[in-house]
Amino acid sequence: MKKGILKLVLVISGFAIVNIASAQISDTVASVCAKHFESQFISDGQQYRALLMNTDETAEFHLTLYGGTLYRIAACSGLRDGDLIFSVFDTSPEKNLLFTNKNFKNAPYWDFKITNTLDCIVEAKLDAEGSKSSGRAVVLIGFKQLK
Repeated sequence: MKKGILKLVLVISGFAIVNIASAQISDTVASVCAKHFESQFISDGQQYRALLMNTDETAEFHLTLYGGTLYRIAACSGLRDGDLIFSVFDTSPEKNLLFTNKNFKNAPYWDFKITNTLDCIVEAKLDAEGSKSSGRAVVLIGFKQLK
């Protein structure tokens, strides 16, 4: 009986340690991403996170961007910029591409001026060309009101 309880405690402890280590890695990636927010941008309070095991996987995040606002989307994976490709699509059946940082050397952030409220999808994936990232995709959204 005591051996069974000890094994259960060890297994639960192992899971807890793995989860804590994973959260610390994601927090580090998020802090790298947050450096792209200047004091004029306010975070939307969310950290959109995903674990990407290879370059074939894509993380998908659904957002509503409100009209009359300037948004900054920052995307990171690992401790350096340029490892994560992010794309913004509308939610129409055609899923039209509105922006991708792939056309801009995987820029780690981009600003979007939104005139009308828009539901959109942000997709993130690791860059297949020499990616040495952590596999942790983090997308942050910041905004400021337009005058």
